[in-house]
Amino acid sequence: MRGVALVCLLGLTLAGCAAPPPPSPSPPPSPGPGPGPGPGGIVRTEVQRAASSLPGHDAVVMRVELAAGARAGRHTHPGDEIGYVLEGEGQLLVDGAAPRLLRAGDAFVVPAGVVHDAHNPGRAAMRLVGVFVVDKNKPLATPAR
Repeated sequence: MRGVALVCLLGLTLAGCAAPPPPSPSPPPSPGPGPGPGPGGIVRTEVQRAASSLPGHDAVVMRVELAAGARAGRHTHPGDEIGYVLEGEGQLLVDGAAPRLLRAGDAFVVPAGVVHDAHNPGRAAMRLVGVFVVDKNKPLATPAR
């Protein structure tokens, strides 16, 4: 599974290198959705957004940093989230599933519409790459109750 995730991530990276630059600069880092740790707890930086081959959808690559002790906040996405942990460790909290410890080198998939959260109980930041294929007419993330 790790090998497949690495091949997918490498393919996305190489595809991004061959793609033309985006027409406008990426938006500034944004805080996480919903209630969360406040400024500095989670930072999402859009690396690239492009039209997907799936009509009405965009492929979005994000760099995400979750500070020590921070939570992302319970939320959903209007498409699948595919993630790869670059540094640190944290917990993936998916409604209806046991918490999953993620460490550098681990990958995960959260299906569209599934409520989830991330928590970094450690003393160092957790950094990851998130890839989303989402409905381009909906926000990337929506807070959940």
